[in-house]
Amino acid sequence: MKHVPGTDKRQVILYALSTCVWCGKTKALLNDLGVAYDFEDVDLLAGAERDRAVIEISRWNPGASFPTLVLAGRNAVIGFDEAKIREALGR
Repeated sequence: MKHVPGTDKRQVILYALSTCVWCGKTKALLNDLGVAYDFEDVDLLAGAERDRAVIEISRWNPGASFPTLVLAGRNAVIGFDEAKIREALGR
């Protein structure tokens, strides 16, 4: 996992693909909102690391699509939906 610092320190994890436009838009939105988050570009992982990430994504998103944004280990936003992301973050 890579960490992006921010002023809003709630627990946010983003599972993304390095080449995904919507994943990039999600990262940009989180950055613009000042949200600290951890992320993994799953397509850059291999072997057991990749398997672990896919299993974790599947807990939140059975379709294992990207981006998958997990908020405080309680809920997830699937895909890039700015309104839902803002609502989940209370913004």
